[in-house]
Amino acid sequence: MFAHAVMRVTRALRKNKTLRYGVPMLVLIVGGSFGLREFSQIRYDAVKVKIDPELEKKLKMNKVSLESEYEKIKNSTFDDWKNVRGPRPWEDPDLLQGRNPEILKTKTT
Repeated sequence: MFAHAVMRVTRALRKNKTLRYGVPMLVLIVGGSFGLREFSQIRYDAVKVKIDPELEKKLKMNKVSLESEYEKIKNSTFDDWKNVRGPRPWEDPDLLQGRNPEILKTKTT
């Protein structure tokens, strides 16, 4: 009698679409929000980490800005540049770009 009642309840639960599809979806949504909260908290915790004072001093000394780089190249001329194609994986870069004439001479002879 008890086994028959249990079988009837399990059959009813299998046919119930809310329990079959709705509950796992809600668990996924609620669990995902908690998971995302933990992962996004890592970002804020990383900002709170203090940097070594010596390293921070070095970083401030070597500060490069867009304006300083612009001042370096402002007066340079680009009329004498040469377009050099990068080598393909199967090509020798020194031979292609003509950097080492000795290699070029030994490979052609």
